[in-house]
Amino acid sequence: MIKTKRVYEPPAADDGFRILVDRLWPRGIKKENAHIDLWAKDVAPSTELRQWFHHDAGHWTEFEKRYRAELEASGAVEALLTEIRKHKTVTLLYGARDETHNQAVVLQELISRR
Repeated sequence: MIKTKRVYEPPAADDGFRILVDRLWPRGIKKENAHIDLWAKDVAPSTELRQWFHHDAGHWTEFEKRYRAELEASGAVEALLTEIRKHKTVTLLYGARDETHNQAVVLQELISRR
């Protein structure tokens, strides 16, 4: 099972293996308190794409398209899948306020299809 969750929400027992999928460490969270099992920077959107998107829902469709292209070109998803397959439940963590328009949603869909 692949879930998504804001990194700012408290960890839960049913989160399973917790993977941060942001390129930048979330503000205000100490690493020792984050309960993160893996920080997968390689699957996060590039700095250029993140800055262009700027969490503008009006750019969502184009962001998805560009982000998927980045993921396919990098091969980073394959490496992440190797780790994910070792766990029954995985939670993809992200820092964005928008729970619908963020990279974890795209990753969740992409991973679930594989």
